[in-house]
Amino acid sequence: MVAVTTTLSIGEVSERTGLSVHALRFYEHEGLFINTVRRGPGGRRVYSQDDVAWLNVCIILRASGMPLTALRRYADLVRDGAGNEEERLALMREHQERVTTEIGRLTESLDLIRFKVGVYEDLADQGSAAAHQCHAPSPSADEERTPLPRHKAVVQ
Repeated sequence: MVAVTTTLSIGEVSERTGLSVHALRFYEHEGLFINTVRRGPGGRRVYSQDDVAWLNVCIILRASGMPLTALRRYADLVRDGAGNEEERLALMREHQERVTTEIGRLTESLDLIRFKVGVYEDLADQGSAAAHQCHAPSPSADEERTPLPRHKAVVQ
């Protein structure tokens, strides 16, 4: 049985990934593809489903805040193949720690936002726009272990 390889144009890859044509060219220029981007007979870029799958990994890692330098290093390691799994693991663990810290910060922000929504809902229910001082909820035992700044909220 012969394997059929579907080739995709840069526009089709842009549609499938949500990346702009400019971003796809940038990713290529920055060495973020694990396979060399092939060229068709007219010199146009030709992509495979594997390229799209890899780009989706890149999109998720970038959305999680992975710096381009780390993503480039990860692409280099994947491109190099087997034998560097320990380095890939270290890179991913480091990024996991950054994401976990950011989730903690975002959770704190969400807690404050939820508190403020509650304050404004109460004020709206009372029909009063009178400003009064209110404080953000006290940290729980779990939050106290995270060295994130606490905020006082004033109705504004």
